[in-house]
Amino acid sequence: MNQTQAMQDVQTATPLHERREGQHPTPLRNPTALRIAYIEASWHYDIVERARPAFVDKLSSAGILESQINLYQVPGSLEIPLQAQLLAESGDYDIIVACGLIVDGGIYRHDFVARTVIDAMMRVQLDTKVPVLSVVLTPHNFHESSEHHDFFYDHFVKKGEEAGNACLATLGNMQNLKQQASA
Repeated sequence: MNQTQAMQDVQTATPLHERREGQHPTPLRNPTALRIAYIEASWHYDIVERARPAFVDKLSSAGILESQINLYQVPGSLEIPLQAQLLAESGDYDIIVACGLIVDGGIYRHDFVARTVIDAMMRVQLDTKVPVLSVVLTPHNFHESSEHHDFFYDHFVKKGEEAGNACLATLGNMQNLKQQASA
């Protein structure tokens, strides 16, 4: 594709201000052919698991079946990047979504783990060219209280929906790039 074609494609795209919230920009072509890996950390599992049903519901609204989403559970968020790398290198997945909760235990380890996990997930997607989406939350003020637990318990549902929207948009973008490259 030359620069003129790229500019025409940009000019004919739906402007951001005309899109409704939650609407993915491009309908997916052949959604039942897509494969999604979903990695879920087991630390604070009762909270983390809340994102998955909302994520699956969002994808099913676009024609992606639950059977197309493979679940991989890891002990904690620190194990997510290696699992993502292995899945990306397998060539079996169009996109990988990772979900976890890294809480501040009052020591520096929280920042180290959060930075390490997010940086490594970014490196995986850049090295393999398989998108890796993050639903790994790293709150600084999480405490083992019912108030914080309940907030994040509900918040992970919203994050699952947002991840679903991001997944659909990214898959649509990837399909468009492949189509443009083959034209």
